Amino acid sequence: MARERPRRKPESAGESSTLRIIGGRLRGSSFRYHGDRRTRPMKDRVREAAFNLIGPQVVGAHVIDLFAGTGALAFEALSRGADSALLIEQHFPTARLIGRNADSLGVSDRIDVFAGDTFVWARKQLDSATSVAADRLVVFCSPPYDLYVIRTQDMVQLIRNVAQHCKSGSVLVVESDRRFDTDLLPDE
Repeated sequence: MARERPRRKPESAGESSTLRIIGGRLRGSSFRYHGDRRTRPMKDRVREAAFNLIGPQVVGAHVIDLFAGTGALAFEALSRGADSALLIEQHFPTARLIGRNADSLGVSDRIDVFAGDTFVWARKQLDSATSVAADRLVVFCSPPYDLYVIRTQDMVQLIRNVAQHCKSGSVLVVESDRRFDTDLLPDE
């Protein structure tokens, strides 16, 4: 009798788990994360440090999360007083999960999820997305780090375009690893 080999999980699969919001009105709330290796959630310590740096600038702002992944950055911003958020995520199952998490956190009326490629979105919708009624924007750019290597020019151009579209007093947070030359970032 032939023995059946156990099925291996696809390369992109991971263990489903939860992430938590670390500050603000929703502090301690958790939301689902599918564990997909393509999605790298920002560690709690790093997220806390980022929000300590931008502090009260998030209050009343409109948030744009260019590579939303788990949605943790936008959820954290909403918890800390942001008025609204636009999350862009190209992986459709992840985009759907962000929507379900927004429902469970009670913030679905304050977010929009765009399921598609960030670079395409920026070419077509950046103007309208940055002309929202909020006094300022908080924009997070925390892509898969390999994009900084594979698509360096596209990443630099994306960041420059976003910076040029930001209103005075806005904040642009860029996360990268050591492979990206931060001297390529705009001085604005």
